[in-house]
Amino acid sequence: MVSGAFGRFSLGLSLLALSLSSCATQRSVPQLPTASFVGADEGPGEEYVIGPLDELTIFVWRNPELGAKVQVRPDGRITTPLITDLPAVGKTPAQLSEDIKGALTKYIENPLVSVIVNNFSGTFSQQIRIVGATEKPASIPYRANMTLLDAMISVGGLSEFAAGNRARLIRHERATGKQKEFAVRINDLIKKGDTRANVLLAPGDVIIIPESMF
Repeated sequence: MVSGAFGRFSLGLSLLALSLSSCATQRSVPQLPTASFVGADEGPGEEYVIGPLDELTIFVWRNPELGAKVQVRPDGRITTPLITDLPAVGKTPAQLSEDIKGALTKYIENPLVSVIVNNFSGTFSQQIRIVGATEKPASIPYRANMTLLDAMISVGGLSEFAAGNRARLIRHERATGKQKEFAVRINDLIKKGDTRANVLLAPGDVIIIPESMF
C-alpha cells in the first residue's frame, strides 16, 4: 500500500513539474501587441514591392497605345509596346514607372507613366506563410494593416486537431537581421472571439500551428 501511494505521489509530482515547465515555456515566449478592431489607424503600409505573376496596368498619358495590361513573367520581367524584357520584380510601382519613363524617352518627349498593381502575389519577403494544422496551409500576400484574424480567414481556420493556443509567429526583423518568436492564441481568437488575441502582422511573418498531442 505504501509503495502504491508513493508511486501515485511521485506521478503527481511529475505531472505538476511538467505542467509548471509548460507554463514557464509559454511565459518565456513574448506576446505581440493586440490589434484594435475599433479606431485603428488605417494608414498606408509599407510600399508594395512587385513580385512574379503580379498583374499590372500601365498608363502612358496622352499615349494610350503605349500602355498595357501585363503579367510579370516568372523570370521577373515584363514586355510592353516599344519595351521588351524590362525587369519588374523587386521594384515598387513608382520605381517601375520611372524605368518605363526612361525607356520611352527614346520615342516620346517627357512621358508621364503610372503603374497600378491589379492582382498581386508579392515577393517572398512580403508574403505571410501559414503552416501546420490549418485547413489549407498557404502563402498569402501581405497587405497594409493585416491581422492574424485576416490570415486565418484566408486559410479557412484551424484543422480539427490544431493546438491553436500553442501556435508561434516567426518574424524577421530587418533592422537587426534577427528572427524573433512570439506566442499567438489562435484558439482564443477564433473559437472564443477573444479580440485581445488578434495581432497585427508584418511582411514575411510565418505562423506555425502545431497539432494537439491529445
